[in-house]
Amino acid sequence: MPFTAPLQPGQGFIQSAHYLPATVENVLWGRLPCAADAAVLTVDSGDEVTIDTLSHEGVLEDQGRDPAAYFAGHGVSRENVLDDAVALAASGYQRDPTVDGPHVVTGPILIRGAKPGDLLKMTVLEATPRVPYGVISNRHGRGALPGEFPLVEGAVSIFAAVDDDPDGSQVGTLPLVAGGEHSVRFPLRPFLGIMGVAVAGSTRPHSVPPGPHGGNIDINLLTEGSSLYLPVQVDGALAYVGDPHFAQGDGEVALTAMEASLRVTVRFEVVPQSEALEAFGALVGPLAETQEFLVPTGMDEDLDEAVRKCVRAAISLLHARYGMDEDLAYAYLSAASDFNISQVVDLVTGVHARVRVSDFEGPHA
Repeated sequence: MPFTAPLQPGQGFIQSAHYLPATVENVLWGRLPCAADAAVLTVDSGDEVTIDTLSHEGVLEDQGRDPAAYFAGHGVSRENVLDDAVALAASGYQRDPTVDGPHVVTGPILIRGAKPGDLLKMTVLEATPRVPYGVISNRHGRGALPGEFPLVEGAVSIFAAVDDDPDGSQVGTLPLVAGGEHSVRFPLRPFLGIMGVAVAGSTRPHSVPPGPHGGNIDINLLTEGSSLYLPVQVDGALAYVGDPHFAQGDGEVALTAMEASLRVTVRFEVVPQSEALEAFGALVGPLAETQEFLVPTGMDEDLDEAVRKCVRAAISLLHARYGMDEDLAYAYLSAASDFNISQVVDLVTGVHARVRVSDFEGPHA
């Protein structure tokens, strides 16, 4: 496929007045922010920020920590490799792959007025691919089938190209057979796998397991127009984003999905505690919202327990937001809501529910 020009740092359309590039000074690699971290940008509630994010694929040590060389092996010329990815890999950034995660996150961003007890609402206004390719990896025995895959020693990283569909949309492509001419094509739905707020204390969390702070939640509904609500844990919230995807199926079974860098624009809004309690009840973890669904979540190392936590969160949400009796909410969820596996590969598994907002609107409501 013909490669289009990548969105290099500072180049191309920048949607908002605030722009945060993914320079070495503005990112963490393998860890997430904590209260002790200094903000790299400060904004007001309601402000929008255009943020460059970097995929870890092509930058990691098991791929040579040289994205120019790695992607050259897949036919990508140097000018089509992101300069900020090359700079990070060559920077000497101290990351220990035996104890740190793989993800690169941009931030943290301080939102004035945010304090513990409030919610931070992060709305994705734009998610633009920065390159026309991505990578899907299976490594470390951490997919859904450890011990069965990879079929060879070491990591298996599959290059996935972006192509134009006859209807004008862009699709991801993979060969049916390695080196073969025939391919499978699948739709792209760019989203951020990591959206989060800083944790209290002075210890940066590992970037892989998600939690009440958000982090690596990998909910593929968080595309353009969708929002994530997170309980604020430190003054200023100290928000961050990362782990950009072009596409991901629920479960993300191989370990990663189509990982590739995005330029995103996010609106940050503080929801005061009193309003948050009235709208959602006492949230103990992330809650997503799309035009169609409210999306409560449940997370646990045990997938069965993650389902139970998600069901409890959904019941609590319906009781708080709509005044629904809890036993009736339980019945409604069984009859009308889907419970999806967000991912099973991030040490802490994730489940999310899709509660249709339209079911609670109209003259009957």
